[in-house]
Amino acid sequence: MRIKICGITTKEDAKVAVAAGADAVGVISHSPESRRNLSDTGVKEIFSAVGTDCICAIVTHTADLDELRAVCALHPNEIQITHPFPRSLVPRSIRVVRVISPGMPVPDDCDAVIVDASMGKGKRYNSEYSVLVRKQAKVPVYLAGGLTPENVGEAVRSVRPDGVDVATGIEISPGIKDHTKIHAFIRAVKAAEGFQKKYE
Repeated sequence: MRIKICGITTKEDAKVAVAAGADAVGVISHSPESRRNLSDTGVKEIFSAVGTDCICAIVTHTADLDELRAVCALHPNEIQITHPFPRSLVPRSIRVVRVISPGMPVPDDCDAVIVDASMGKGKRYNSEYSVLVRKQAKVPVYLAGGLTPENVGEAVRSVRPDGVDVATGIEISPGIKDHTKIHAFIRAVKAAEGFQKKYE
C-alpha cells in the first residue's frame, strides 16, 4: 500500500513525512491557482531534502505544453496530471499518473490513475465510483479526496486501492502539515492494510 503525502511546501514537512513512513511526497507546480503551488526552486529544495529512497511526485494542473516540459525538467519520479496530455510527451523515465473523477472513463495510457474529485479541497471521495475504477483499471489505482487519519482505514478496507494520497486531511493550514496527523494517518493505513491481508 503506497502512501503519498501531497501538497508539501516545506522541507521540514517533507522530512517528517518520509521519516514517518511515507513512500512518496507530492508537490504542486505550475498551478498558480493552488495555494500550495511552488516555484521550480522550491520543488528542487524539497526533492533534495528527501533523498532518493522516496518517490518524488509533481502534481500539475497546467494545460500548457511548455509548462509540462518545465515540470519534466525538474526530474520527478512521477507527474500527476489533470490535462489529457498524450503519454508520449512525458519521458518514459517519469511515471504518469492521470487524475480521474466520477463520470470519467478509466484511462489506459498511463502508469497509474488517482481517483480524486477533491484536488486539495477536502471533498470526500466517491466510494462507489472508486470501487468501480479499482475493478476496471489495468494499472495501479490510488485514492484521494477527503481522507483523514480517522477515515482512511475504512477507505482502504472498502475500496482496496493500491495507494492513498492525502493533503488537506493532515494540515494545519493549506500547505502546512500537522506532524502528529501525518504519523496518525500512516499508522491508520498500515493497520488497515494489515487487517485486509489477514482476511484475504
